[in-house]
Amino acid sequence: MAITKTTENDKIEVVNKWNIQVRTATVIKEDGVELNRSFNRKVIVPGTLDASDNLVATDISGEDADVQAICNAAWTDQVKTDFTAFLVANKPS
Repeated sequence: MAITKTTENDKIEVVNKWNIQVRTATVIKEDGVELNRSFNRKVIVPGTLDASDNLVATDISGEDADVQAICNAAWTDQVKTDFTAFLVANKPS
């Protein structure tokens, strides 16, 4: 009996132009038969604001290649500009 545990990005979605949602599945199998599947989800955004309201880019170098590719395709200069404007407009008082 061989039990294996694998993880895979099974869903990557672009939401609201700049949110990248990544769902990761953890799959447990015994002799090739799936016993259990569980999910984790995270959201990646283009960055955060610094003290001068400039966008500090999110470091995506630790993400899987498929996630990096989607982030790089989705986060155009215009999307980053729109996201920065959104963050500035919604800063807490």
